[in-house]
Amino acid sequence: MNIRAKIYFAAASLVLGLASCAIDAPVEAPMPEQPQLSVTDAVPGQLLVRFDARVADVLEQAGVTKSGVLSVDEILALVDGYNIERVFPVDPRSEEKARENGLHLWYVVEFNPEFDVEKVASDLAKLGEVNRVEFNRTLKRASDKKATPLTMDMVRQLTTKAAPSSFDDPLLGYQWHLVNNGDLAPTKFVKGADVQVEKAWNELACTGDPSIIVAVLDEGVAVTHPDLKASMWVNEGEIYGSHEDNDGNGYTGDLHGYNFVQKTGVITTDSVYDTGHGSHVAGVIAATNNNGLGISSIAGGNGTDAGVKIMSCQIFAGAYAGTVLEEVRAIKYAADNGAVILQCSWGYISGAANPYEWTPQYSTDEEWEYYNVLEKNALDYFIHNAGSPDGVIEGGLAIFAGGNESAPAASYPGAYPDFVAVAATAADFTPAVYSNYGPGTTISAPGGDQDYYYEYADDDHWVGEIGCVLSTVPFNVSESGYGYMEGTSMACPHVSGVAALGLSYAAKLRRHFKAQEFIALMYETATPVDQYMTGIKQYKRYVADLMDSAPMHSLDMSDFKGGMGAGQINAYGLLKAIEGSGVEMTFPNLYVAVGGQTVVLPSMYMEGTSFTVTVADPSVATAQIVDGKMIVKGIKEGQTEASVTGSRTDKFVITVRDNANGTGWL
Repeated sequence: MNIRAKIYFAAASLVLGLASCAIDAPVEAPMPEQPQLSVTDAVPGQLLVRFDARVADVLEQAGVTKSGVLSVDEILALVDGYNIERVFPVDPRSEEKARENGLHLWYVVEFNPEFDVEKVASDLAKLGEVNRVEFNRTLKRASDKKATPLTMDMVRQLTTKAAPSSFDDPLLGYQWHLVNNGDLAPTKFVKGADVQVEKAWNELACTGDPSIIVAVLDEGVAVTHPDLKASMWVNEGEIYGSHEDNDGNGYTGDLHGYNFVQKTGVITTDSVYDTGHGSHVAGVIAATNNNGLGISSIAGGNGTDAGVKIMSCQIFAGAYAGTVLEEVRAIKYAADNGAVILQCSWGYISGAANPYEWTPQYSTDEEWEYYNVLEKNALDYFIHNAGSPDGVIEGGLAIFAGGNESAPAASYPGAYPDFVAVAATAADFTPAVYSNYGPGTTISAPGGDQDYYYEYADDDHWVGEIGCVLSTVPFNVSESGYGYMEGTSMACPHVSGVAALGLSYAAKLRRHFKAQEFIALMYETATPVDQYMTGIKQYKRYVADLMDSAPMHSLDMSDFKGGMGAGQINAYGLLKAIEGSGVEMTFPNLYVAVGGQTVVLPSMYMEGTSFTVTVADPSVATAQIVDGKMIVKGIKEGQTEASVTGSRTDKFVITVRDNANGTGWL
């Protein structure tokens, strides 16, 4: 079965060929028929293959030009010049978890692209050593629409308006999605129709924490942008752009993340084909606050204390598009390198979308699971293995845009119960005219609604953009470095940003949560919006220079009642609920290799600025406090009790052991 998919980036929909062709059929009853489409969007000369666990050792001992499995090699010998490698590169720190989840069994097989990819897939699927074969599909753009730029003249006009007093960022007064005073377009703005973040900043003194990392799967993030560079995640063991894997995580030069499309640590945003989307999303979450520059963000610190960090996992690069291979690698990379939130402003076309305008895709959980095994495996890995049982959150949060087809059901993967699917609202709590809603939708957030604010457009059109989301973009997209976008793509980072702020507050209070517990708390504290689902909402489809003659459209708000998820994300409500939820963090047991060391911050687990540590058996391990950090060194195999004292005394166990199997992972 060949499935075509679409991705939502900014205001425009972008096609994402993520769905795979399942060559093997499960034993269970067949799924409902999907559209029979060609495989012209499949990458020629590539297949994604999951091998049976019985041949795992053989595969690992083989070279790149042979699998070592006789029957497989016999078939691939007929399609000349093939290579075989693991889908997920070995990261010694997480290899044990990867193997437990079966990710080591997935391989990408490359062969002469002149051979029929369907025929090769069919032949491989017949082998007993092969559990599944999927096509590797290309992520395709359906539009090159960029962010609407904020020119320097516009910046000068906008900054004449007094900004809210929280921060000195001059454009904050126009970020109604963060702080809505109801004064930008009074007839269509409702005071407080925002994410309730200002009260969280001011009353709870929480503006983010650098220990919380958000992975942005998107176009590249402008890592040198003046309003973003201080918020970029830094991989301390790497050198930017290096051709060496200096930290041994399987990727070269990944200082701020990785460009999975071009297979380099250099994050790119300078192509004429870049829309600015990745930087725009990142700015909503963590542009630097209170630096007297540009915009504010939900969790970008306060100018003195740093905010959350952005990891750029680039799956689009100018005219070049990644594939499902790059997407799943990015998901696992995020989990393995410390991200606890997966920010995904993309998804398949809703199964309830109008078939005259779209190609509807999955309508049920079972359909998505059936046709997207590798993608689900990667996402399962993230939600179960990101974070830490000893940290703020155990597991990861996968947050998706709900879709832009005005469909009465959210798109997948976000609609799957384990993930978060975000609908978009305007500045008066009403649904954005393009937003999906209904089944699968779990929460909503401001996403902008240009068509709704049609009467505010002038000859330059920028006044009409006032109802959109203002954020950072690369300078090749906007001379000022700022611009407007809209979409569930923009609503999504508001939820990611509030989640990151909530986890920052949990870190401040030293509270621990399981991922699903934290998601439930976001839903429980959301602002109810059903009371706004009354009457008729009128709008005009935006057409440059034709706004006066554009026809009027309308939405019956009663159709959306109960369809916007739990309500609109509420930062203050979430943070207040965290105060009495979760469990108190205690100092964890530690594992260290013989001759190795590990570094832990006691301040993550208890209050205090001065700490002492005692080790019962220093012949097994030693520990000392240096500049507030505990440095533990392994001496010989064994275990020893230890204790650390700050505002209280916590007992813990240090386990010292050799590296297992010579691979470097414990």
